[in-house]
Amino acid sequence: MAAAGTRQQLGRLLGGLWFLLAALSLRAAAGQPAVATVDARRAVAATGEDFVCATLDWWPPDKCDYGTCAWGRAGLLNLDLSNKVLLNAVRAFSPPLVLRLGGSLQNKVVYGTADLGGRPCAPFAKNASEMHGFTQGCLPLRRWDELNAFFQKSGAKIVFGLNALNGRVPLPDKSMGGPWDYTNAAALIRYSVNKGYRIHGWELGNELSGTGVGTRVGAEQYATDVIALKKLVDDIYRSNQTKPLVLAPGGFFDQAWFSQLIAKTKPNLLNVITHHIYNLGPGKDTHLIDKIFNPSILDGMKGTFSSLQGMLKSAGTSTVAWVGEAGGAYNSGRHLVTDAFVFSFWFLDQLGMSAKYDTKSYCRQSLIGGNYGLLNTTTFQPNPDYYSALLWHRLMGTKVLATTFNGTNKIRAYAHCARDSPGITLLLINLSGNTTTQVSVTVTTQGQGAVAAHKHGARKHVGGRKFGHVHGPRFTGVDEAAAGAVRDEYHLTPKDGNLRSQVMLLNGKALATDAAGNIPALEAVKVDAAQPIAVAPYSIVFARISHFNAPACS
Repeated sequence: MAAAGTRQQLGRLLGGLWFLLAALSLRAAAGQPAVATVDARRAVAATGEDFVCATLDWWPPDKCDYGTCAWGRAGLLNLDLSNKVLLNAVRAFSPPLVLRLGGSLQNKVVYGTADLGGRPCAPFAKNASEMHGFTQGCLPLRRWDELNAFFQKSGAKIVFGLNALNGRVPLPDKSMGGPWDYTNAAALIRYSVNKGYRIHGWELGNELSGTGVGTRVGAEQYATDVIALKKLVDDIYRSNQTKPLVLAPGGFFDQAWFSQLIAKTKPNLLNVITHHIYNLGPGKDTHLIDKIFNPSILDGMKGTFSSLQGMLKSAGTSTVAWVGEAGGAYNSGRHLVTDAFVFSFWFLDQLGMSAKYDTKSYCRQSLIGGNYGLLNTTTFQPNPDYYSALLWHRLMGTKVLATTFNGTNKIRAYAHCARDSPGITLLLINLSGNTTTQVSVTVTTQGQGAVAAHKHGARKHVGGRKFGHVHGPRFTGVDEAAAGAVRDEYHLTPKDGNLRSQVMLLNGKALATDAAGNIPALEAVKVDAAQPIAVAPYSIVFARISHFNAPACS
C-alpha cells in the first residue's frame, strides 16, 4: 500500500511537472504576454512641433578626454559644411531640425564684429591653466556667413548660445559677478539681422546655473541679464514680424536657482528655460551599458522633469522647458556605447519620458562630434541614434497620451498621437535580453473603461491534453476595429545582435546612406492589427496604429 501510494504521489508530481513544462513551453513559444493601455481621452502633455533637436559644439580637434581625442574636425569653426551626408542628414527632418550651437567653450567665444577694435580674431588654443583647458576663441564673420549659408540650404532652425561671461569679474567665492557686457553679442545679433539670417533663438550662457561647471553666476544677476537680452532682442527685431526666442540658462537643474530665475523673469521675459542632462556619469565609466538597462537609473530623471514642470505651472509664466543639451555621459561620451545601437535605449527613453512632462524640445549632444554624435565624426555616416531620432520625428506627434504597461518593468512604453496620420504611435523599448514580449494594446476612451481582448476557447497541446481557457494577447481597438486592419511596425535591432554595433537594422535591413550620401528610406512592415506586437529581446519597436480610435487626436 505504501509503495502504491508513493507511486501515485510520484505520478501526480510528474504529471504536475509535465503540465507546468507544457504551459511554460507554450508561453515561451508565444513570448511573454503583456498589455499596454493607452488613455486616448485627452493628451496629458504636448511637445513642440520641432521636439527633436541636436547640438553643434565649439570643441577644436585637440579636445581630448581620457587619452582619446574624439572631436576631430566637427567643431563649429572647422566642420566640413560641404559634406553631402551632413546636408542630407539635416534635410531629412521635416518640420526642420533645430540645431543648438553652443557648449562649454561658448562662454569663451568672441565674435569678429567691428567692436573688437582691430584685435585679432584668433581660434582657440590649448592651455591647461585656462577654464575648460582652452584660451578664448573667436568666430570670424566669414565663418558665420558660411554657417548660415549651410543652415539656409539645409532648412535647419538655429538657436545660438551667447557668451554670458563678457564683462564679469571674479568674486571671492569663485563665482563671476557684475552685469553682462552685451556689446559684442549685440553686434553679432545686429549683423545677423542686417544679413537676413533667420535665427530661431538666442540663448544666454552655458552651464553657469547652480554650482556651475567651471564657474557660476548668481540667479538674481542672471535674471537681470536675461531681461537685458530680451530688451535687446525686442529692440533689434522691432521691425520684424516675428522675434527670436530668448532662452536661458543652458545649465544643470538646480531647484532654488531655477525657481529664482523663473520668478524674476515671469510672466513673459524668458521664452524658454533650458537644462542639461548627463545622468549616466562620465564617459570613462565601464558600467554605462549596465546603467542604460537599469530601469531605476532611467527613472532617475523623472524628478527633474516633474519639478521643473511643477515650477513653471505654479509660477504663472509663459516660459516653457527645453532640454538644451543631453549627451548622457559627459566628457564626450564613450566609443561603442554612446555612438552605438545600445544608446538608443537611453535616448528614446529620454525622449518619451521628457515629453510626458511638457518638454517642448530635446537637444541631443551632438549632431556630430565626440563619441555621442548622431553622425560619425570622420565618415559622417549616421550612427544608430540618428535613425532613432528621425523615426521619432516622423512618427510621434506633439500630443502625449498617458500609457501604462502591465507585464514587466523591462518594457518601457510611450504613446503619442501619430504625426501626419490618424490614430496613435506606440513606442516599446525592451530592456530584456532574454524575453520576447507579446504586447496587446487596449484603449480608454470617453465614457468607457479599458477594453481588452483575449482569445477564448480550447487549445490542444501535442499529446491531446486540452488547456480549457488559454489567454493569448492580441491588439484591440475600442470597437474591435482591428478586424481586417493592419498597422505599421518599425523594429530596431543591432547588426549581428551586437549591442555595440554602429549599424542599426530596421525590420532586419541594415540602414546606410547610398553612394550619393542620401539617407535611406525608413520603411515599415505591415502587420495584421489583430495580432500582438512582438518585441524581441534587446529591441525597440515603433507601432503606428492608424485605425486606433483616439478622441485626443481628432
